[in-house]
Amino acid sequence: MTDISHENVPSRARRRFPGISSRAYEHPADRSALVALRRLTGFDTVFKALSGLLPERSLRLLFLSDSVRVSEAQFAHLHDMLRDACYILDLEKVPPMYVKQDPQPNAMCIGMHEPIIVVTTGLVELLDEEEMRAVVGHEVGHALSGHSVYRTILLFLTNLAVKVAWIPLGNVAIMAIVTALREWFRKSELSADRAGLLVGQDIQASMRGLMKIAGGNHLHEMNVDAFLAQADEYEKGGDLRDSVLKILNVLPRSHPFTTVRAAELKKWSETRDFQRIMDGHYPRRDDDKDASVSDSFRESASHYADTVRTSKDPLMKLVGDIAGGAGDLGGKLRDKFTGGGGGAKGGAGGSATTDGGGTPEGPQNPEEGPRKA
Repeated sequence: MTDISHENVPSRARRRFPGISSRAYEHPADRSALVALRRLTGFDTVFKALSGLLPERSLRLLFLSDSVRVSEAQFAHLHDMLRDACYILDLEKVPPMYVKQDPQPNAMCIGMHEPIIVVTTGLVELLDEEEMRAVVGHEVGHALSGHSVYRTILLFLTNLAVKVAWIPLGNVAIMAIVTALREWFRKSELSADRAGLLVGQDIQASMRGLMKIAGGNHLHEMNVDAFLAQADEYEKGGDLRDSVLKILNVLPRSHPFTTVRAAELKKWSETRDFQRIMDGHYPRRDDDKDASVSDSFRESASHYADTVRTSKDPLMKLVGDIAGGAGDLGGKLRDKFTGGGGGAKGGAGGSATTDGGGTPEGPQNPEEGPRKA
């Protein structure tokens, strides 16, 4: 990595956040999922072993030899964006950035000791300047949060799981850690989306970029409000069958669904927390060593409690009912799974309405292409 210089950054005036801690923008679910990951049996052993074994030097040589390194001479507009993002988030050193030939829109921040940012040609060609600025800020946010370490382990273990799938029980142990890593990484994407907004400081550009990731370069055919309405419809779900299918659909993914990311980011952009950061009131890196772990736990627990209480998802609503001591759980489960009011023969109250369907379709797990990191 090279020392940061504040010269030759884009001219548009944007707020800068000197000394900002990643705690300022990290999603509570990101922190709690990482704590759960670290407590997973065997994770510490795997982490320590891989820290010395992962071929990071080989990875760097691969990108150096087979990709285009961003600089003043190559992809100069991306070079300016990267320096600008590091300046805004006060990242002391600018990570190396590479453009890789790949038609699939994607970006990632990897590396065990020093982060490397990689973007594909598909993403560069898809997004306009302000949309791309949010993506670069997203990746710099990963670097500032230290996410690249766990991302690298996830990539390595995912490939390893394929190679040892034939070994009895060997794949089971690895996939347990891979599943936990994916759960954390999905949450970390919500944090990095927030970092991207702090860098780009243009919520409309962030929304456009996510829509393009989902629907391609057809903005004239898309609408932000309608796109966000999809997220609301997805959350409501229908009945418990839909809730279960949503869980099964998301398990193999490393990223949250795009409409969900858009809705989460839009919601955060309208909060007092975001406005306080923009006003210059945010946690500082100098205070990280004094940050209370118990406070982080309480914040995460409060977030999940609020999620359960306000969620429109049928499963989350049922969990809230159970937590609230609701009676007749058997009847509630029956009604949630059938979509009906639950009236049995001669039963008091409630209608006998059902959804009239047959068996639900199995989870759709199409081969998932990489998404923007």
